[in-house]
Amino acid sequence: MIRSRRDDGEAHRNDGRRGRGHAVHVIRSLALFVVAGLCEIGGGYLMWQWWRNGAPAVLGVLGAAVLIAYGLVPTYQPQHFGRVYAAYGGMFVMLSLAWGWGVDRMAPDRFDLLGGAIVLAGVAVIMYWPR
Repeated sequence: MIRSRRDDGEAHRNDGRRGRGHAVHVIRSLALFVVAGLCEIGGGYLMWQWWRNGAPAVLGVLGAAVLIAYGLVPTYQPQHFGRVYAAYGGMFVMLSLAWGWGVDRMAPDRFDLLGGAIVLAGVAVIMYWPR
């Protein structure tokens, strides 16, 4: 298997001992998901404002730069590409709902929240379930 320098996800197999190190690993991973999501959604939002709503072109350029950052952030996750992006999909759903609520003032309804809870359960299984 081809592995990158940062791909130590399989090296963190559960050996029955879970402690502070595991918690730090999960918190760091979740923080990276949030940063990646903010870059993707924020960059896309800036592009949307420029292209669709006629905002100044500088917002489009800034959005493109933020989207480039989005492409780099997930590379710091400890798991392999497929697992990271599969789990990120669930995080993206929740972050999109939060963005819509906080920025566009569109509160999620109970079905949005239920769907979000389901996808977050999927994220937990994909990224953090002991292997």
